[in-house]
Amino acid sequence: MNDFIYENSTKIYFGKDQLRKLSVELCKHGKRVLLTYGGGSVKTSGLYDKVVEEIKKSGLQLFELPGIEPNPRIESVRKGAEICKREKIDVLLAVGGGSTIDATKYIAAAACVDFDPWDFFSKFSPLKEALPVVIILTHSATGSEMNTGGVISNLETKEKIGRLARPLLPKASFLDPTNTYTVGPYQTACGSADIMSHIIEVYFNMNKGLYMVDCFMEGMMKTVIKYAPIAMKEPDNYEARSNLMWASSWGINGFISSGKRQAWSCHSMEHELSAFYDITHGLGLAILTPRWMEYCLDETKVSKYYQFGTNVFGIDPTLEPMTVAKKSIEMLSDFLFNTLGLQSTLTEIGIGKENFPIMAKKACEGEVIAGFKPLAQKDIEKIFEMCL
Repeated sequence: MNDFIYENSTKIYFGKDQLRKLSVELCKHGKRVLLTYGGGSVKTSGLYDKVVEEIKKSGLQLFELPGIEPNPRIESVRKGAEICKREKIDVLLAVGGGSTIDATKYIAAAACVDFDPWDFFSKFSPLKEALPVVIILTHSATGSEMNTGGVISNLETKEKIGRLARPLLPKASFLDPTNTYTVGPYQTACGSADIMSHIIEVYFNMNKGLYMVDCFMEGMMKTVIKYAPIAMKEPDNYEARSNLMWASSWGINGFISSGKRQAWSCHSMEHELSAFYDITHGLGLAILTPRWMEYCLDETKVSKYYQFGTNVFGIDPTLEPMTVAKKSIEMLSDFLFNTLGLQSTLTEIGIGKENFPIMAKKACEGEVIAGFKPLAQKDIEKIFEMCL
């Protein structure tokens, strides 16, 4: 297996009564706080009032940036960076899910440079520092609360681009499962599909790696399969919400990548779907993932599917490996489209094939995605077509 280095310094406050420690974390970084959030759910749930109370009773100065969009836009990053520079912000507090967190990370970075923040993506301009970011998570999905990544969309150029940079790692994250009680069944399903995809992108890898890490990933996937339907039916089930929240964080905080190296394929393809059609990220991944698995399956890779099918879905290990492999794809599809109730095709959500060539070319950057199975433009076009 490959050598690796793992470090994650985000401090996690997990549980129902941790918000009282929020001001302690914020005060470590200064007195002027920019609070970022998305739509009205943060206010209707009562979380906004609790957060503001904690901030103000500590003598901190509060500034706000509401309205951060799903699939966050570069415009919000620009707006936030202007506030930070004008108001001399010391620390940013993101209250929301992955979209709010991702935008906030790049606002923190953009506040420290004198160029347009889209240059971080279009020109891969240096990202050497960022203002400190603290998180209050309200949706289990992207894992942004405990990693160095983020994805931003530019609707003018029809691009959605992600990047990893050490300065983007949150200083602290508050993970209270009760803050996800108001997440509806559809978004819970999409978030669960997102968590599954983060794990699958790493799990389906022919590198020789740590057995214990594969077991860890299998356990997380079984956790999502068990608890996502419960959370959808019983939104205030604390055990279900807790398990999904912790799986979200650990699915993409770098730990499961220990010694495994390859590009992610489904995310590269889905980013093009979101960039062109502004669809929910988890839904796009749900539609793509089983078709990608079907396209990649051959005799050289069947052992990984066999491991997945027998260990995650409990398929009879005495069956022929190829039979197990195909059945594992069927069972994943059944979970995504029947148990979670997500749309199963691009046609159902109004997407046709007219943009497939340009989307496929952008997904592989005109070359090849060096993933589980190397994918050139024509391969990606075929996978998109399988999703119709």
